Amino acid sequence: MLKIIHQDENIIVVDKPAGLSVHEGIGAREKTLVDFLIEEFPEIKNVGDDKIIRPGIVHRLDKETSGVLLVARNQKTFEYLKDLFKNRKIEKKYLALVFGKFKEKQGKVEGEMGRSKRDFRKQALVRGKINVRKERYSLTYYKVLDEWDDYSLLEVSPKTGRTHQIRVHLHSIGHPIVGDKKYTFKEYKNIGTPRMFLHAESISFLGPDGQKYFFKSDPPEEFETYLKQ
Repeated sequence: MLKIIHQDENIIVVDKPAGLSVHEGIGAREKTLVDFLIEEFPEIKNVGDDKIIRPGIVHRLDKETSGVLLVARNQKTFEYLKDLFKNRKIEKKYLALVFGKFKEKQGKVEGEMGRSKRDFRKQALVRGKINVRKERYSLTYYKVLDEWDDYSLLEVSPKTGRTHQIRVHLHSIGHPIVGDKKYTFKEYKNIGTPRMFLHAESISFLGPDGQKYFFKSDPPEEFETYLKQ
């Protein structure tokens, strides 16, 4: 059963579980979030840039990421939200459990992102701002919320929306996300975890009516249980 945080005539706010693909793609042959949405909200079939593959979907979360996801119910709202994302006027906050401790308790990662030359299945980061192309520029802020001997819990705020951005950025500074099998180091690959510990906790933006919208998703049970351990 799909958990709906909010719905009105223009938007649907979904609390996506980890392990569910947002839409069809390479490796996504099982039922997707879009399949569930169409069953409940058939009108979204006429919304979006790609109405066949990702109707109503304005942004996406990786399959193993849980949390808040916005869906547009009509084309006008879709275009409005798409413009907000393009102009970085939507604020997103994530929770990420990562390996290691930080000397500096807050910071940022930025640089140009694109497909890795070593592995076409991965994204890669060229750190720094020199000669960075606007369409590939990426920026993420992070802050340490809690820490243990070998782990840190972060609040992460991506300011751009590149593919796998948070995962690539945290890996690039030596702190991969616990449970991430793609962007990690050899010593962490055999650590058994129930999931990748990245959770889209909240999203906020100004609606076309001038109202401030804020939606939040509490970390799922397996996230909380792992933190307690």
